[in-house]
Amino acid sequence: MSTIVRLGKKLKKYIMPKAKPCISYVRRIERVKTDERVVAMTFDDGPMNAPCNPSSFGEIDYGDAPLTSVILDTLDKYGAKGTFDVIGYTGDNYPDECGPVGSPSWGGVKYDHYPDYKKDSLAGAENQGELLRRMIDGGHQVTNHGYKHIIFGKKPFVYGKRECLKNIDEVTDDLRRLDDILRKRYGYEITMSRPPHYVDRISGGFTSYDAYALLGYQYMAASFDGAGWLPAAGESGEGAFAAEIAEMISPFEKNISENPDFFCGQIIFQKDGYNMAKRTPVAFGLEKQLDLLTSAGYKVVTVNELLGYSQFADVGRDDPDYDIFESLIAEHAIAYSDNTLCPERHMSVGELAMLVAPREWAVEKRIEAISKKGSRLSNCFGAMEWCRKEGLLGAKIKEDAPLTSEIISAFSSYFEKIPRGFTRREVLKSYKK
Repeated sequence: MSTIVRLGKKLKKYIMPKAKPCISYVRRIERVKTDERVVAMTFDDGPMNAPCNPSSFGEIDYGDAPLTSVILDTLDKYGAKGTFDVIGYTGDNYPDECGPVGSPSWGGVKYDHYPDYKKDSLAGAENQGELLRRMIDGGHQVTNHGYKHIIFGKKPFVYGKRECLKNIDEVTDDLRRLDDILRKRYGYEITMSRPPHYVDRISGGFTSYDAYALLGYQYMAASFDGAGWLPAAGESGEGAFAAEIAEMISPFEKNISENPDFFCGQIIFQKDGYNMAKRTPVAFGLEKQLDLLTSAGYKVVTVNELLGYSQFADVGRDDPDYDIFESLIAEHAIAYSDNTLCPERHMSVGELAMLVAPREWAVEKRIEAISKKGSRLSNCFGAMEWCRKEGLLGAKIKEDAPLTSEIISAFSSYFEKIPRGFTRREVLKSYKK
């Protein structure tokens, strides 16, 4: 079954090509542009207060230590900071039954159960406050992986029998439930989220980007798979576990050997839990990964800290206008959904509307319109409506139309000076902050 999952991952980009990036309040952050040797590691599905399996390998014996504690100890040893994409509690995801070990349904056919079936209380923010407090006090980042870890929409391939959340209200309610735990119990503000199993589509024409826009989150993705979460193909017993650890280590060795700067600005995916074979290679492979990175001069930071090196996938701090772009990104939609800025591209009317329109108004107006229509609308819809309401745009002007002198003159009060040209760079440089 793991072979099918591996094949599915490779075929996904051909069967389901990525949507064309559009200007968005929510950016899918996979990596950032930087020449510095800095990298982020993310860990999904914890915190987990269950022991490693196996507890020992080679000369290392963790005894009954919880996996999350082992991960935190290992990070501390290397002065590294992790980003933990935590869940709330999966104990309400019943009735259910287990699927075969080694398959995607190893912990449940209808739902996920972490850390394992009928052992839900041993994982999640709801019950594992001590581990969560250790993450926060240790300077690690916590992000939102869904309270119940229920997928946002249907995913026929691999998860055809899974129950999903029914609409955007259920998605945002689930996310807010976990968000509330972090704010009220720990005074911690979550700023990012990763959808369970990367399922983005929500019924009714919505996506995870819409849910995150309502909560003020950014979409935390990853550019590199740290491996270990899939069982080793064609192996069994102790040999399988050794192979899973090797699969975690060998790509790091290879890429650093071929290009020491390979991991600059990347976000690495890991799992804070059992893999599909109910093993924990991360407990033993993580230390070697960190050793390779630190030996090559890398600093391992949180995703929030990584964004301090650059906010964008294609523009770094060496760009002469980076400070201007960075000052705008916190309050304005100036980047595309894939976190590129594309400063030399000609700005469209819709992109200008997203720059000037009040975020809350534009988001809520678009969500309201999609709810009535029952199908997806462009990201610029709400912002365009606001600009028309304010008399800045005529009803016939389309969002994909290029800027002209006539259009920009209607927005003159938003600029320190009228842009010399209409590239995104020139417009953003001239915008009145």
